Amino acid sequence: MSAVRALELTEKVDGGEPTSKVRKALVKRLSDVICIPSSQLPPQERHMAGDVLVELLRDADIKMRASVAKRLVMLNEVPRTILVILAKDDIEVAKHVLEKSKSLTDSDLIQICRKVSKEHRLTIAQRRKVTDAVVDVMVEFLEEEVVEALLQNKGASFSETALQRILVVSRQNQNYVKLLCKRDELRPSHGLTMFWWANTQNRKTILHRFAVTRSVLQQSCADLYPQAAAEGWQDSAVRKALQFIERRQRNRIATERSSFESLEAAIEEAERVGMSRSIAEEISYMTGVKPATGAQIISDTGGESLAILCKAPGLKRTYLNKLWRSLGYSEVMEDGSMNPQLENIIRVYDAISTDNAQTVLRYWNWSLTSSLTPDVLQYIKRGIIPKEEDYGAAAITAALVFGNRK
Repeated sequence: MSAVRALELTEKVDGGEPTSKVRKALVKRLSDVICIPSSQLPPQERHMAGDVLVELLRDADIKMRASVAKRLVMLNEVPRTILVILAKDDIEVAKHVLEKSKSLTDSDLIQICRKVSKEHRLTIAQRRKVTDAVVDVMVEFLEEEVVEALLQNKGASFSETALQRILVVSRQNQNYVKLLCKRDELRPSHGLTMFWWANTQNRKTILHRFAVTRSVLQQSCADLYPQAAAEGWQDSAVRKALQFIERRQRNRIATERSSFESLEAAIEEAERVGMSRSIAEEISYMTGVKPATGAQIISDTGGESLAILCKAPGLKRTYLNKLWRSLGYSEVMEDGSMNPQLENIIRVYDAISTDNAQTVLRYWNWSLTSSLTPDVLQYIKRGIIPKEEDYGAAAITAALVFGNRK
């Protein structure tokens, strides 16, 4: 009986690759070992088997690597080293791990995200659950397909950092606006900021979601108004906050000081002579908003904000038409039909309640003007978005909206 030849441990210089049958069998055996339950296999031996398997897979064909990935992906005790290596492999191999493996930690996924292709990140974005830490890293790349997949994934969690990053680029991407409006994490500050660059349908969605009453706020703070008045409204932050909460929309003091006897009279004059900066400021003050807010509304090419401006102070619908004409817009088309843009604005006016319109208008006024400090104005001039933890949500809104002007 001939002796079995001993295994040579030195590298061959003239030999070929090991036979595919032996390699295939060895890979299968090692995979079998890794799949043995922990009650029957010491963790040290499992990891040793994994280390050997990794070396075999490095120059194995893609079919073999994919086969191992499919087999190991559902196991909870697979050495993470193998999973991470397979997750960074060609997408045909990596997709099996990236789609289904529960053993990959956030740290693993973050490391993988930074070293792979867009196709890999897109696969991760479609996992059943994606934590906010992983989402943060993926959003950094701002790959449209990946961001949209994350926004559509109900199992993905978004941090404020990720939302702000997407919010900024949504100024050039209406689909981002549409998808953001469906996210539970979206706050009024996000939605009512996006309004200014949203299209008609997205604006309606935003108003439907965020145009709400302030009844609880009003009830809980009602007793603070006389107290603030007794102090002479010395605290500017308190004054701005209570102005947002206040039930009344029209500014009676501004009306008494105005050269126009009423808000209606100011709009009628604008219709007669055309909208001017001085009349726009008077309308703003009497409506209870700052001139900067009024200018943003009056210059809004979409026009839906005009419906809010008219509905909030209780103006009749005819004054919406007058305001429209004062801005030089036509009410009818060449064929005699109503201007579809005006028709849409009237529908917005009819659909929203006065109370809800007041909430939107007051929020715009607060968010656009309450934080316009010299520092924030410098950010706006430089086209930089300030940090919320340093300047607050209102400063971010002002920077995004005023910084978006062409």
